[in-house]
Amino acid sequence: MPRSPRIAARSCGSLLLAVGGLYLGGCGHALPKLPGFDATTWRADPYACRNLRRAAVPALVRSKEQLYEARADDVTALLGQPDEEELRAGTEKVYYYYLEPGSQCQGRHARSGAACISLRFGPLGTVTEVLTDPLSPASKP
Repeated sequence: MPRSPRIAARSCGSLLLAVGGLYLGGCGHALPKLPGFDATTWRADPYACRNLRRAAVPALVRSKEQLYEARADDVTALLGQPDEEELRAGTEKVYYYYLEPGSQCQGRHARSGAACISLRFGPLGTVTEVLTDPLSPASKP
């Protein structure tokens, strides 16, 4: 017995949705190991309050081109949960990671003017922009 046109259309629509989901799920790339970047120490210093991230900043900045088109899950696996996250129009978002101690280290981690790296994710969920603030000069003991 032949299928009705309505059932055939519904089946085709489901197939297109499944194929489209596979296509979008495949966008972006996995992050390679960044040379000289100590991800374990970076993740162990949320909000950069222990000032451990400062040593990792040069290696991260040298390798920032490799962050472009990386998926959000891969960025989180590498850098940990963002210190701050901003949702933008549509499906865009920005992750912020502090690079040095600042007022974000007091109390409730209020937004700070301390140097940070920001990663902007586009509608496909991949990094489209990486911006890094300059670090303040290291204080000498």
